[in-house]
Amino acid sequence: MTGERPAGGPGADAASACPDCLRRSWLLARLGAWIQNVVDDRDGHRTPELLRLADEDLVQAVAAKRADEILAWNRSLTEAGMRSALEKAECWACCRHHEAFPAGLDDGADAPVALIGRGDGIPLAEIRLENSVTVVGARKATGYGLEVAASIGREVAAAGINVISGMALGIDGAVHRGALERGPTIAVLGCGPDRPYPATHTRLYRQIVERGLVISEVPPGSDAWRWSFPARNRIMAALSGMTIVVEAAWRSGSLITAEMASDAGRDVGAVPGPVTAGAAAGTNELIASGAALIRGGQDVLDRMLGAGAGQTLFGPEIGPGESEVLEAVEAGCRTVDDVATRLGFEAARVAMILARLEIGGYLRGSPVGTWTRTSLAAYPSTRDG
Repeated sequence: MTGERPAGGPGADAASACPDCLRRSWLLARLGAWIQNVVDDRDGHRTPELLRLADEDLVQAVAAKRADEILAWNRSLTEAGMRSALEKAECWACCRHHEAFPAGLDDGADAPVALIGRGDGIPLAEIRLENSVTVVGARKATGYGLEVAASIGREVAAAGINVISGMALGIDGAVHRGALERGPTIAVLGCGPDRPYPATHTRLYRQIVERGLVISEVPPGSDAWRWSFPARNRIMAALSGMTIVVEAAWRSGSLITAEMASDAGRDVGAVPGPVTAGAAAGTNELIASGAALIRGGQDVLDRMLGAGAGQTLFGPEIGPGESEVLEAVEAGCRTVDDVATRLGFEAARVAMILARLEIGGYLRGSPVGTWTRTSLAAYPSTRDG
């Protein structure tokens, strides 16, 4: 460690969790393979139901033949050893007995007894139901879904609401990236908080640690198992007052997260999609079943803050020529040449304006040179174009 304390969230450090709660986290990591062998869709065998069990009961349920050995190992873990492991991994920990533990985890029988994490961008105690939103969705997302997710993350974070997701491929990653454009964000992982998962999101992981929080219920170095993801989802659903699903096919993990949120008494919202699109089948069904219809960040703010309470979010003032270029993109122009031909502008000028509009949050560019409009509202130009 190079600093005076681990990279811990304000209000939490390596000493903010009691030894018994830390041992529970280490026990879950030790039992990873055994839990994987017994978890399924039967009553009493689902991940949340197993995680409700006390230590001794959990070990008996998943690894009865080695129960004595595992429990003896768990009891032998010393406070100093566990705290040393946290500090070496630059992690902090906080348990349910500490005042900084998030209030949303107080009312669930299957809630984790401790959180282990990295980052100090958001105080743990400031993650409350009324100021936090969870956004999830498909890993194999469409361009439409990715853009909507990024816009929701961006607009909600700009209003000072905590944006929570699981850092998975697809919708989760888009939500985090959108939020980081305007503020911090919170990633909940199914592996140890010191391990970027998936590895392709290593850069995103570092950005979240620098500006927000990465949290988990298992200690540094822990592997991710299939059961780890519904376990992670129950934390995301409990932490916030509303869970939003952007895209989800039938029987997807995102729908399970929405069900967990509903069971916990939280609001559920969904982004509609084409009725012929498989990626929208789950979200359209959620809306038909009573979930809030979410068209963008403003709908989220209205639900969280009250109808009309959220103010429409505006970007920076539109400069010379920018309103025309923005209108051209809104009309369907997708490339520099398309816009230049429509407006009669030089291509070099169009390219510079498109870049400025992207920096301002009005457009999103792609690696292949196409441009799409975001949902950020624009101030009209007060200058000549």
